[in-house]
Amino acid sequence: MTDTPILDTHLHLVDRGRLDYPWLSGAPPLDRDWTLEDYAREARRLGIGGALHMEVDVADPLIEAETGWIEELAASGVFPIRGAIAACRPESPDFEAFLERAVGRDIVVGFRRPLHVVPDELSRGDIFRANLRRLAGPDLPFDLCVLARQLPLAIELADAAPEVRFVLDHCGVPDIAGGGWDSWARDITELARRPNVSAKISGVIAYGGEDWTLDQLTRWVMHTAEAFGPERICWGGDWPVCTLGGGLSTWMAATRAIVADWSAADRAALYGGTAERIWKL
Repeated sequence: MTDTPILDTHLHLVDRGRLDYPWLSGAPPLDRDWTLEDYAREARRLGIGGALHMEVDVADPLIEAETGWIEELAASGVFPIRGAIAACRPESPDFEAFLERAVGRDIVVGFRRPLHVVPDELSRGDIFRANLRRLAGPDLPFDLCVLARQLPLAIELADAAPEVRFVLDHCGVPDIAGGGWDSWARDITELARRPNVSAKISGVIAYGGEDWTLDQLTRWVMHTAEAFGPERICWGGDWPVCTLGGGLSTWMAATRAIVADWSAADRAALYGGTAERIWKL
């Protein structure tokens, strides 16, 4: 157990009666409601004392409605939601007006536009990159959700917007089950050379296949941690996607085993200190 409560920087919540999630029909194991009450019950048992909600790629017209819903949940007192990493569409010519509205909501601490579900050329467009650079003004981080093969794209974006702070999700989604080490490890090292990029130790149990082992996960987590250093890594549960690899409790146990030999200061940074600084909590 850590000395202070853990901050989970990657919590997804789903309410299909309130919002529309087009991608869920293609993910049967996840195609159900995932409530804050269910998450809170398990999280508290694990020493998780707060969370950042991560957008869940709702239908475009409902992006701001999702943020409003999270505002309501944060005010409900069910569990401490410390902020929302809101969906955004930098490819939209209306992004500037959207950003002005979003920045006016106290719950919003960052943004994400999933890039693994759209053509790579979308984020190479002039409008996308110009709008991404607008995040430097309010100094709100942008989460990079890319597949391992797209890590060079993440490097491009970090270079195209050097004044913007980025957070790489899920260790860059490595192909752990397939053993896709070499190019992933090289690109993680290269991305980490960008001082405006941090990384989440999150989600990896969903990429290890049914028979993943602790030793197997450790290699990938430690490479990410060593590349970025303790001052630029934070922890995320990735609930409910983590249920594809064993669940939140399993991932928390694996994380604790992997970092058992770290210094108390480095563990504290991973479990909350770095996140507090990244998202100005």
